[in-house]
Amino acid sequence: LQLVESGGGLVQPGESLTLSCAASESTPSYYVYGWFRQAPGKEREGVSCLSSNSGNIYYADSVKGRFTISRDNAKNTLHLQMNNLKPADTAVYYCPADPLRTCGSAYPMAPSLYWGQGTQVNVSS
Repeated sequence: LQLVESGGGLVQPGESLTLSCAASESTPSYYVYGWFRQAPGKEREGVSCLSSNSGNIYYADSVKGRFTISRDNAKNTLHLQMNNLKPADTAVYYCPADPLRTCGSAYPMAPSLYWGQGTQVNVSS
């Protein structure tokens, strides 16, 4: 399974971006997809995840109310709508997928099996 992220860029604080993650093939519904990010000099942070099987969705407190995760199963694509962006959101965003993970508060605490190459998001005035 290959994952390709896109949609990153440079925006000003308060603006919006939508990230996309295209999977190279269709996966069973029990796969959990999500988003992690890593800022320079900081540890990787689990941002959000979505489980098609359970319907669970998780958001880190730092993005809750501003970010929305969604999946287009017909196009094997995951999206992350990011609104009201802040400089603290500046990071490389990665789209992991895993057949064995669950989507919940523990999601950020362990790595996933498949990863994309990441897309850079810069929020600056």
